[in-house]
Amino acid sequence: MDYWLTVFGLLLVIEGIPWFLCPRGFRNLLAVLSRSGEASLRLFGLSAMLLGLLLVYLGRP
Repeated sequence: MDYWLTVFGLLLVIEGIPWFLCPRGFRNLLAVLSRSGEASLRLFGLSAMLLGLLLVYLGRP
């Protein structure tokens, strides 16, 4: 349980960095994404998941 709390906390820190550093630019990015088609968003989500899995795989001992 402690491991997952640490992972979730780190996720929140990483997700908060763009909001803290450049809120206007991140808001503009979200506006562009909201106008994107569903297929584009699904492809972006799939790409992000696959990249995340690759990083987890490479980071494991």
